[in-house]
Amino acid sequence: MGAVPLPRIPLQVGAGESRSARLGQGSPGAWLGYGAPLDLLAITAVPDSAMVAIGTGHDEVDRVLGGGFVPGSVTLLGGEPGVGKSTLAHQVASSMALSGHLVVMHSAEEPLAQVARRARRLGRLSDRLLLSEGGDVLALCASVSAMEYPPALVVVDSIQTVADPRVGAAPGSVGQVRASASILADLAKGLGIAVLLIGHVTKEGSLAGPRTLEHLVDTVLSFEGDRHHSLRFLRALKHRFAATGELGLFEIGTEGLREVEDPGQLLLGDRQEGMPGSIVLPVLQGKRVVLVEMQALVTPAAQGSPRRSAQGVDSARLAMLLAVLEQRAGISLAAHDCYVSVAGGMDAGEPAADLAIVMAVVSALYRRPLPAHLVAFGELGLGGELRQVTPLTERLDEAARLGFSEVVLPERSLEISGAAGLGVGGTGFSTGAQMALNGASRRGPLQLRGVRVLEEALASSGLGG
Repeated sequence: MGAVPLPRIPLQVGAGESRSARLGQGSPGAWLGYGAPLDLLAITAVPDSAMVAIGTGHDEVDRVLGGGFVPGSVTLLGGEPGVGKSTLAHQVASSMALSGHLVVMHSAEEPLAQVARRARRLGRLSDRLLLSEGGDVLALCASVSAMEYPPALVVVDSIQTVADPRVGAAPGSVGQVRASASILADLAKGLGIAVLLIGHVTKEGSLAGPRTLEHLVDTVLSFEGDRHHSLRFLRALKHRFAATGELGLFEIGTEGLREVEDPGQLLLGDRQEGMPGSIVLPVLQGKRVVLVEMQALVTPAAQGSPRRSAQGVDSARLAMLLAVLEQRAGISLAAHDCYVSVAGGMDAGEPAADLAIVMAVVSALYRRPLPAHLVAFGELGLGGELRQVTPLTERLDEAARLGFSEVVLPERSLEISGAAGLGVGGTGFSTGAQMALNGASRRGPLQLRGVRVLEEALASSGLGG
């Protein structure tokens, strides 16, 4: 499609004199020493060339990628050694091959016999999954370019172990990683194929190699998890084709990675009811809500400044919440060490976790267990007020689905949702006109308890005084 002619509007650079008149009748670009001018298109005239993503055969991976791999894109998968990056990449490659796609998996770290042994152990073999080995990235690109039918996906394990022989540096160096990634990016865009690069992380948790590596690729995925536990998390740190807030959950075992279809059941499976400092929080992960256990432990400080430790929660926010607790509720932890953790390795960094954190801390301090069927969420302001959080219906639906019967939440959330009207969901919620806010109101299997300030929330849960 050619350029759309646009009316020429003179740019006034002097009193009554246009730019064209000032520069003469020749091309302004040529006069200034620029190159040939580009065609300028109206945004409404640009054709829609959106590409359809190729599904991976794994719902959790597709959830994070927004549908799958986009042809012509480069994805970087990072994670600590032994977390399961190669296993995940192989399962994705095998699933795509079994669905009829041609896939090339290049190993620069393991011999082909070891790669094939892993495939047999996982029990997912397909003759449409082609293997290659070696450290020459140019040889890999030449082999892929020479294929009669280009593959849908090329997996490189890993980007730190392939090298461009024209670059006088060792594999894994800054120059080699940048050069190899740039060549593979050109291959992806030139052939219109998806490329998946596996990368290592440093001791500090960042991807090994130059920072520019993250800018060369379209998507950066992080595969995380404690090597001593079975749960694994897949997150998108950067994604040019979809949102980055989604979370994929897997459980690793002898037969590889298994997708966790119901994370709430798994994460709460080991919870001990009747334990002080424990409460359940519905946390938003992308477009879905996951119920997690918020745990707190409070002990007398031995000496000096009290310790504050947080896992899955921002430590600075924990310090702020403890200050609000002291100033607005009169509960001081100046002489106590405080430890807060989200069980299972999940992240609860959203403001909606504030109320659950404070209630867990006070429960641990007073050694008073909270009701086992209780769920709490809400943002806590510096004045001790409970602020509304969204979404509301999804959090309540998930709590009711897993058998919880009581929810402490900001009253403002109920008022706003009541004004708009809550749709009927799996919990049997009715319209907002039926939501009485004068005390506890029962909605199907849930009892909703709206509170306005922190003291009210603590008192309603047996933690006051």
